Amino acid sequence: MSILSSVATTRILLVDDHEVVRLGLQSLLDARKDLRVVAAVGTAEEALEAAHAHHPDVVLMDIRLPGRSGIEATERISRELPETKVIILTSYAEDEMLFAAIRAGAVGYVLKQVGTDDLIRAIDAAVRGEGSLDPALTQRVFSEIRKSIRQQDASAFSELTDQELRVLALVTEGKTNRQIAQALFLGEGTVRNYVSNILSKLGVSNRAEAAAYAVKHNIRQILGED
Repeated sequence: MSILSSVATTRILLVDDHEVVRLGLQSLLDARKDLRVVAAVGTAEEALEAAHAHHPDVVLMDIRLPGRSGIEATERISRELPETKVIILTSYAEDEMLFAAIRAGAVGYVLKQVGTDDLIRAIDAAVRGEGSLDPALTQRVFSEIRKSIRQQDASAFSELTDQELRVLALVTEGKTNRQIAQALFLGEGTVRNYVSNILSKLGVSNRAEAAAYAVKHNIRQILGED
């Protein structure tokens, strides 16, 4: 067997409602010895049929398609043919579409303005089971992740009142009830009640556990002190 014939071929399904785009992509990909376009279709329904018929390694999926969207087709293919990896190849960089595609199971999201080498790298990454993201969208993803983390941190204190949050923040500094009372202009007995309520609401046994919980969930950031 020759070295050339032993090279694994990646089988690709193209899904785009513009024939010119399909023909251009097919010509580009078929020019490579390690890639082969097994079908090129223009609707989500055709994509589902072709995916089941050919079991491609990778699907290059547009989002805006007649009838069902590429997101719907991606979800179906990802669920019904888990060995087939879907890369969204689209002109649209909207956050809503990006995250909908990720939720649907896409392993990559690449803009059509991407260069040939970057597209090939995205295909190779999908075959290896790795994700890929257009560089223009990376910052948006990290921004969304940071936002999600902040929301999770905020929900960790959702049962606490604003005053209880302030008391807890001082507990994390190791302050005694008397010191907290002085800092917040409260009675020491009132602070004691606040601390008891905080422990109960957080489901912890003592001040040390409460402090650890507060630090873990970034209480200073929640209070806007960072």
